[in-house]
Amino acid sequence: MSPFSIFLPFLLYLSFGVSSVPIGSRSILRALGDPDPPDAAIDLNTTSFDEVLRDSPASFAIVEYFAHWCPACRNYKPQYEKVARIFNGADAAHPGIIIMARVDCALKVTFFSLVLYLDFHSVKRCCVLKLLTLPSPQSQINIKLCDRFSVGHYPMLLWGPPAKFASGGWEPKKEKSEILAIDDGRTSERLLEWINKKMGSSYSLDDEKYENENLPLNASDPGQIARALYDVEEATWSAFDIIFEHKMIKSETRDPLIRFLQLLVAHHPSRRCRKGSAEILLNFDDLWPSDLWPVNIEKNATYHGNDAFKGFQICGKEIPRGYWIFCRGSKNETRGYSCGLWVLLHSLSVRLEDGESHIAFTAICDFIHNFFICQECRRHFYEMCSTVSYPFNKTSQFALWLWDTHNKVNERLKKEEESLGTGDPKFPKMLWPPKQLCPSCYRSLKKKSDGTSQVEWNLDAVFKFLVGYYGNMLVSSYKDNGLLGVGGNERSLVDDMATSTSAVAVPVGAALGIALASCAFGALACVWRSQQKNRKRRRN
Repeated sequence: MSPFSIFLPFLLYLSFGVSSVPIGSRSILRALGDPDPPDAAIDLNTTSFDEVLRDSPASFAIVEYFAHWCPACRNYKPQYEKVARIFNGADAAHPGIIIMARVDCALKVTFFSLVLYLDFHSVKRCCVLKLLTLPSPQSQINIKLCDRFSVGHYPMLLWGPPAKFASGGWEPKKEKSEILAIDDGRTSERLLEWINKKMGSSYSLDDEKYENENLPLNASDPGQIARALYDVEEATWSAFDIIFEHKMIKSETRDPLIRFLQLLVAHHPSRRCRKGSAEILLNFDDLWPSDLWPVNIEKNATYHGNDAFKGFQICGKEIPRGYWIFCRGSKNETRGYSCGLWVLLHSLSVRLEDGESHIAFTAICDFIHNFFICQECRRHFYEMCSTVSYPFNKTSQFALWLWDTHNKVNERLKKEEESLGTGDPKFPKMLWPPKQLCPSCYRSLKKKSDGTSQVEWNLDAVFKFLVGYYGNMLVSSYKDNGLLGVGGNERSLVDDMATSTSAVAVPVGAALGIALASCAFGALACVWRSQQKNRKRRRN
């Protein structure tokens, strides 16, 4: 070997960290199949802390600050875990209400740098590429994070809105802070008692799923709709998961799906879902070719597209969460997906421009007709679509038609559920909106002989309510968390889509679809389409 080496750190320089916490017998036993359940509390560090808490759909967060070497912390962990198991994750008794996390303030990491260099081989008389691993001193990666929250003892528990943890810190003497220290949570019983006192709830460590629910009744609290955006994301993922799992994309259903994706790209209330829908649309022709789909290749194309879809995150890496929040029923089989899908459709209807309404109406009707897997439901919905004999020229016309259609569906289902006892007792079907939410929507209210209600609606007031409820109020939580971009505007979406997709890979069919969407669904898609075309020219 050569007595000298030529280091070329500019060729490749990577670094990674390895935790200094030793792997003990408990970790080995778990790897061998130990029956202990996985931790329910989420372990956070300086890299993940802000992102996880900012994006959490929960109303409140509890963060435990501890040190892995602390005996009191090790003894407290089972107590904390008992409470975390009833709030964290899809299998929890009460998911989406409180996120419980932990931060190891004493966690040390050894960073290793990888350097690629040339070494002269004296026998072969040539230079060989080699990789050198260079360790650096250990560092406590969470120390600054723990300093942000004035951690002075272990374990320490803090309570507050997740977004407040993500955007700031805590000082013990600071007045009017939304983050509070939990001073009496040394056992699971005492911690849960503190939570119940703070929330006015009655949660128990013995609660099972859908038992002892403290569900908010959205009929009396207009602010609850702000949390429905997380359910809209869940419903969007569920809709496409059903489509791909049931292999529903065929030659005759391909165009309706493209039109619905165009609608989502321009008007989905979630920025993450707009971005994910755009990525699927850009790759659509590669996944499901646009030729005549002969029988002998249709099956292969469907399987190929279904497998490839798993690589897309239509509403971001956090979705699916596996549970519902605003749309959570008091029973497992009620509300959920159908509720989330209705909220999505109402939100789309009020975000349109006047000239887009009838195209959106057609896209939604065709989507339900081709892809909503409940056969009776989609037949009823499409029959109501077929009764429309005039084009919708204004946003209000389509939004009010969809609202009226939803009320008709509720009236029909209410009779069936009451006769069969299959409805949700806490969320019975009703005329929407109820008078508590919109008194001005009602001109008069009378009871008919069959027990149903007859309402003379103030349609102007109803439309104003729909725009506020499914428009501004629905996205208010995203504005609070900064997920709409700087200033809560849409400009960042164009930049996101331009940088996250490759213009060279835009297939002809998808490009044409996006161009059509540009005409039908407003200036946002037009700007994005223009950027894609410019990027393609530069690369060619």
